[in-house]
Amino acid sequence: MALAMSSTPATRLLPQRLPKVCLALSGDTADDMLAIAESMARDNPFLEFRLDYLKQPLAALPKIHRFLETHQYVTAIATCRRADSGGKFKGSLAAQLEVLAKAHAAGCQIVDLELQSASKAKPEAIARLRSRAALILSFHDFRATRNLDETLAKMLKIPADFYKLVATAATLSDNVAMMKFLQAQSGKHALIGLCMGEQGIISRVLSVRAGSAFTFAAVSADLKTAPGQVSARDLRGIYRIDQVDAATRIYGVAGDPIEHSLSPVIMNTALRRENVNGVYLPLHAKTLKELIYCAREIPLHGLSITMPYKQAMLPYLDNSDAHTAKIGACNTVVRGQDGKLYGFNTDVAGVVRPLEQRLAIANAKVLVLGAGGAARAAVFGLKERGAEVWILNRTSAKAQKLARQAKAHTIKRADLRKLAFDVIINATPVGMGNTRDCPLKDEEIQAKVVFDMVYDPVETHLLQVARAKGIAVIPGVEMFVQQAARQFEIWTGKPAPAGDMLRAVTITLQERAAAQKQKKD
Repeated sequence: MALAMSSTPATRLLPQRLPKVCLALSGDTADDMLAIAESMARDNPFLEFRLDYLKQPLAALPKIHRFLETHQYVTAIATCRRADSGGKFKGSLAAQLEVLAKAHAAGCQIVDLELQSASKAKPEAIARLRSRAALILSFHDFRATRNLDETLAKMLKIPADFYKLVATAATLSDNVAMMKFLQAQSGKHALIGLCMGEQGIISRVLSVRAGSAFTFAAVSADLKTAPGQVSARDLRGIYRIDQVDAATRIYGVAGDPIEHSLSPVIMNTALRRENVNGVYLPLHAKTLKELIYCAREIPLHGLSITMPYKQAMLPYLDNSDAHTAKIGACNTVVRGQDGKLYGFNTDVAGVVRPLEQRLAIANAKVLVLGAGGAARAAVFGLKERGAEVWILNRTSAKAQKLARQAKAHTIKRADLRKLAFDVIINATPVGMGNTRDCPLKDEEIQAKVVFDMVYDPVETHLLQVARAKGIAVIPGVEMFVQQAARQFEIWTGKPAPAGDMLRAVTITLQERAAAQKQKKD
C-alpha cells in the first residue's frame, strides 16, 4: 500500500502495526490523567494524552515521561488542540508547538496538530516537529460531514504521516459518505476518519473496516473527549472491533431514539458465541429514507426494526412473511444478495416460545392487555396455536378491530372477575421505567401465568404482585431474548444461544439499575 510517509520516526508506526483503538485520556490534572492511564494501559496500550485539558501541560510532561519510561509497550499520541479548533488550549501557536515538541521528548511517539495551526506555522517548524515524531495532521468539522475530498486535498499540501478527518454526522447517511471516502483514499494515504455525534457511532466501529488506520475510544461514558465517543470496553467487548475486517457482516437495530437499546449487547453476544464474523450496531435513523439508503449502501445484512418504524417499513419491503402481513408490522429485515429487502416479524416467537415452556397453548384462555403492535403479535401468534384470546384495551374500538381481524374476543374491565384466565399478558408500556405503575389492580391479577412484555425494569410491579400471589411469571426479558433469538436464526441459519443472550441482557439491566441507584444516592 502506497502511503504518504518518509523515513521519519513514523516508519516504525505503519498503520498496519498500530492497534485499532486509541484510548483518549483527559483529566483535570496530570495525576488524574495518569491514574487512568495506569489502570487501563495493559488492556489499551495505544493512548492519546489530551494535554489541552490540563491548565499547565508543560508541567505535566515530566510525569508523563516517567509513566512512558515504565510502560515501554505503550504507543502515545500527544494532542494539545487550540480552542479555536475545538480544543481547550488557549496559548499561542508557538506555545502549542513547544508543548508538542517537548511531549515527544517526554516519550510520545506521535503528535497531533490541527490543520488550522499547521497552516499558520512556518513550514520549517512543521518539518522540525515531524523530524522528531510521527505527525498526525487533523481537521475537525463540528457541524457536518462535507467536502471530505476537498479538505484532504488542502491537508496534503502539508507533509504529514497521518491525515485525520473527523466530521459530525447529522444523519446516518453521513456515515456512508465517510466510509466511501475512506475506501477511496486509504490506499493512497494513511488516513484516520470517523464521524462524531450519536448519529456517527457506527463510523467509530466501521471506519477501521473501511480503511481508517485506527479509531478513538473513551475511557467511559462519563469521560468522553468527543461527542458520540464509545468506551474502549464497549468497542472491544460488545463490538469486537479487533476482529472487524473486510469480510465482517454488518447488522443493526434501527429506531428513533435508539441510545438505550439493549439489542447490541444481546446480538453481539450471540455473534461472538456462535463464532459469526459479524457486528451489530445501533442505527439512530431520524427518517426511514436514510435508513433504507444505509441498508443498501453500507451494505447491511440484517436489521432489527423498532419504534417508530415497524409499520412504516412495510412499503419498502420486496417480500415478507405471513406474520408481518397479518400483524401489519415488521421487526426484522434481511437484505438478500440481490439487494432486495425481505421482512419478518419475530415478536410472535418472542411471545409463543416462553409460554410453550410453561403450558400447553392450545385451548388456553389468555387475556391480552393492549391493542398495539406488541399486542397484535401476541394475539395472532396465540390464535395460530389454538388459544382462546380476550383483548382489553383503553380504546375499545381498537380492541374490537383487532378482535375481528384475529377472530378473538374483547372484554370490558368490569367483567374481568367473571372469567378465569390461564395467562395474562401485558402488551402495553405501563410499568416501563417505573416499578409503581401497573396495568391492572392487584385484585384483578388472577391467572396461572402472568407475562409482562416490559423488560426494563426486569421486575415490574405487575410481576411483583403476581409472584406474591404464587402465580408463575414470565419477565419481559424472555420475550426480548426469544424474538432476538429468532432474528439471529433468520440471519445466520444457526441456532441462537438463547441462554447466553439472556445472561448478557440480565447483567446489563442489573448494571444500569445499579448505576441509576448510585446517581440517586
